[in-house]
Amino acid sequence: MHQSSWKSRRHRRRGHRHSAWFRQHGSNESYSCRKDAGAQQSPQGSSDGHGEAPSTSSTAGSSSVPDLPGYYFDPEKKRYFRLLPGHNNCNPLTKESIRQKEMERKRLRLLEEEEQQGKKIARLGFNASSLLQKSKLGFLNATSYCRLAHELRVSCMQRKKVQIQSSDPSALASDQFNLIMADTNSDRLFTVNDVKVGGSKYGIISLHGLKTPTFRVHMHENLYFTNRKVNAMCWASLNHLDSHVLLCLMGIAETPGCATLLPTSLFVSNHAGDRPGMLCSFRIPGAWSCAWSLNIQANNCFSTGLSRRVLVTSVVTGHRQSFGTSSDVLTQQFAVTAPLLFNGCRSGEIFAIDLRCQNQGKGWKATCLFHDSAVTSVQILQEEQCLMASDMAGTIKLWDLRTTKCIRQYEGHVNEYAHLPLHVHEEEGIMVAVGQDCYTRIWSLHDGQLLRTIPSPYPTSKADIPSVAFSSRLGGTRGAPGLLMAVRQDLYCFSYS
Repeated sequence: MHQSSWKSRRHRRRGHRHSAWFRQHGSNESYSCRKDAGAQQSPQGSSDGHGEAPSTSSTAGSSSVPDLPGYYFDPEKKRYFRLLPGHNNCNPLTKESIRQKEMERKRLRLLEEEEQQGKKIARLGFNASSLLQKSKLGFLNATSYCRLAHELRVSCMQRKKVQIQSSDPSALASDQFNLIMADTNSDRLFTVNDVKVGGSKYGIISLHGLKTPTFRVHMHENLYFTNRKVNAMCWASLNHLDSHVLLCLMGIAETPGCATLLPTSLFVSNHAGDRPGMLCSFRIPGAWSCAWSLNIQANNCFSTGLSRRVLVTSVVTGHRQSFGTSSDVLTQQFAVTAPLLFNGCRSGEIFAIDLRCQNQGKGWKATCLFHDSAVTSVQILQEEQCLMASDMAGTIKLWDLRTTKCIRQYEGHVNEYAHLPLHVHEEEGIMVAVGQDCYTRIWSLHDGQLLRTIPSPYPTSKADIPSVAFSSRLGGTRGAPGLLMAVRQDLYCFSYS
């Protein structure tokens, strides 16, 4: 009995010493932990952990390091660090800072890989020689060969910085790109730039000089300036193809929101008969989205998506049709052959409006599809039998409009709350989208294969999400396919080599 009591007192003293050690070292910023299990990790396993998604509690690729509440394990230093709340604290070691550090490390690694590897192959055993050999042997028809050749060239695109010439070089150094939009012929780029003193201004970049090896373009600016946010924009063909730009401006203070038709002749005229146009504004408060109609049954009309309402307005007569909805309309697109207007809502619903029906009728809803999150973009494919849609959960789906079923899903897109567009290009068989993580991803339309992931040239930031435009003929009819990326003050071109 005396021996057992002596052992219990010895055990309590040992536990007391251990507790005092933890209290002493817990007050510091970190304490080291070199467990035998951690030492048994193979070098291959530890290197894999760096390439995975960032973790705030332990290494991403190792399950042998235990999770300790309130501490973060650094795989490089092999130490535990205390985590403190991110507010009212000078300690930089927070969950958000750790996540940003991991994302920045991944971005720099991908940029380095892109510079070192001139060509990135998306599919296993996929190269020019094997593609040509299969075509000669008859294993690939002409359509499949062209599609796979485009995919191969997309994988080989390299980033080149574009030199922008302007009458005001100082503005180019301070103004930041917010949105860019290529016209139908891909010889012009409409830009919305955030001005340093506040507000936005517009410009048109002529892409005729976008050729190797110079990559030089000219910016045409105008004195038109607004201090209101641009919620949505699209090209409008009023006098001729892409003669105007339709802008949805948010209201501020006592000034209500409006939809504005901005003539491109205010910047530069490409047509001999063009006269300097004037702004044409329609008082439409709170517009989330807009679309211009190329349909004969809605000629010279545009649509705006509002809170629980859709307005179709005739530019010539000013006549309006109103259609009530159950949610905010965040994205829109007119069909060209069928008299339909497709709308994507905050509730996740996608529906089509039959333009032949009056707003008082009950049968104007033609098609209904549903996503689990707010729909941010809808794109109708050329034959108008399929529709591509993305939402705020990062889901991208291809819908068959005849059966109203999802036939394909595209994985890898990142979005949580941002209003991000899709860019579908059937001629090359690809789809492009920029995620909230600032990565530009390119998928194959045919099978959903992720062909390319392009990191941003700048660190990931909510304010620096790149704006992109892809075209099969950059700079006009004789141009080569490629991708334009605008971020901060810079414009980059990823052209087919």
